[in-house]
Amino acid sequence: MKKRNTILLLGITAIAILIIAQIIIIRGILKQNHEMLYLRYRLLSQEALVSLRRQYKVDVYDTVRFILDEYSREVAAELPLIRDEAEMNRKKGEILDYFTMTLNQEEYLSDYLSAYFERMGVEKDFTSRIEIRNLEIISTDTFPIIRTFSFFGKQPPEQTGGGKTAARTDISPAAGSRLLVERRGLEDNYYSLFFEFFIDFSDKRKMVLQASSASLAMSLFSLVIVVAIFMLTYKNLMEEKRLSDLKTDFINNMTHELKTPLATITVAGKTLEMERIRQDDAKVLETAKLIGKQSVHLNQLINMILEISMWERTEFQLDKKKAVIEEVMNDIVYSFRIGPGNSATITQNYSFNGLEADIDLVYFITMINNLLSNAVKYSARDPVINIEGFAENGKIFVRIADNGIGISKSDQKHIFEKFYRTSSGNIHKYKGLGLGLYYVKKIAAAHGGDVTVSSKPGKGSIFTVTIPY
Repeated sequence: MKKRNTILLLGITAIAILIIAQIIIIRGILKQNHEMLYLRYRLLSQEALVSLRRQYKVDVYDTVRFILDEYSREVAAELPLIRDEAEMNRKKGEILDYFTMTLNQEEYLSDYLSAYFERMGVEKDFTSRIEIRNLEIISTDTFPIIRTFSFFGKQPPEQTGGGKTAARTDISPAAGSRLLVERRGLEDNYYSLFFEFFIDFSDKRKMVLQASSASLAMSLFSLVIVVAIFMLTYKNLMEEKRLSDLKTDFINNMTHELKTPLATITVAGKTLEMERIRQDDAKVLETAKLIGKQSVHLNQLINMILEISMWERTEFQLDKKKAVIEEVMNDIVYSFRIGPGNSATITQNYSFNGLEADIDLVYFITMINNLLSNAVKYSARDPVINIEGFAENGKIFVRIADNGIGISKSDQKHIFEKFYRTSSGNIHKYKGLGLGLYYVKKIAAAHGGDVTVSSKPGKGSIFTVTIPY
C-alpha cells in the first residue's frame, strides 16, 4: 500500500510539474504572439502611411488645419483678456476638448488604414483615437494649453515648408496595449500642436488565440497523452500487483489444500504400521477408506489445476450430447443431497417441459455442483438453496439462490477471475483455491453461454447460468 501511494504521489507530482511548465510555455507563446501581432500591424501601418503620402499630394490634415486655425484665431483674441485664473483654466479645457474632438471627427487616416488592411488580407476592424500631447495658442503671447509629451532631450518634429510638419515614424508601444500609428505635429498662424494617433483591435485576444491555436492544441494534446499514459501505466501496475497477490494467495491456499489430504494419508499410513491396528480388521478397513477418500480429494485438486493449465494453452473442447435438462438437474441435486449437501434444505422448481439441449454432461454437472457447493460452503447458518430452471428465447436458465454470507459489489467484479477469493480484510475465512467460479465461467462460456451474479452482503447470492439450446 505504501509503495503504491508513493508511486501515485510521484506520478501526480510529475504531472503537476508538467502542467506548470506547459502553462509557463503557453503564456510565453501568447506573449510572443501578442508582440508579433503588434509588430505586424506596426509595419503594415507604416507601409500604409508611406503609400498614403505617395498617392496624395496634399496633407491629409489640411481640412483639420484650416478649421483649427479659424478657431485658434478667435480664442487667441480672447485669452489675453482673461485675468481670472479659474476662468483661464476653464477656457483652456474647452480649447483642448475642441481640438481633440475636431481631430478625431475630421481625420480619415483610420478609413484608409482599414481599407489597406483589407487589401492585405488581415483584420480590418479597429477603433482609432487621437490624443493631444502638446498644444499652444499663439497670440501677442504664447498660451500653453497642455504640455504632457516629453521628447527626452530631442527636438520636436522639424518644421516643413508652408507651415506643415513632417510625421514621425519612430513608432513605439508607449501606449500599452494600443498600437501607436504615428506622432504628428501641426503648426499654423495661431496654434502649435503635437498629437499621437492610436488604433486598437476589439478582438485582439481572439486574434492572438487564433495565431497560437496550433501551439495550444499541441500542448494540450501532449498533456492529455502524458496523463493518459500515466493512468494506463498506473492501472497496469496495480493490475500486475493484484495478479501477483492473487497468485501468492493461490499458492498459499493450494499448499494448505494439498497438505491436508497428504497429512491425513501420512497419518493413516503410520497408523497401519501399528501392529495392534493391523490385527483389527475394522480399523484397517476404516483407515483404508480414509486413505482412499483423501486420495480422491487430492486427485481432484491436482486434476482441477492441470485442467485449468490446459485451458490456458489450448482451446476448450466439449463432448456434447443431447440430454433432458430437467432429468440432469434432478440427478445432480439427488447426488448432492446425499453427499456434501446433506445439511442443506434444497427446493427445486423447473419448467423445462422435457426440453433437450446439447451439453457436455461431465462439465455441466461439475459446473452446477460447484455452485451448489459454494452455496453450502459460504453459509454462516443452516444452508437453504432454491434452484429454479426455465427456457426462454432459445436459452435455458438455471438460477441457484442461497442464504449465504453474500458478496460485496467490489468483489462481484472479480469473483470469476482465476485465483480470486473474497475476503474480510486480508484474512480468508473459507478454504479454497479461487478456481471454482472461474471454472464455472469457463464451462458456461464453452457452451456459448454465461453466468451472472446478484448479491448483497448478509442477504445471500443468486447465480444464473445461461446456455443456448
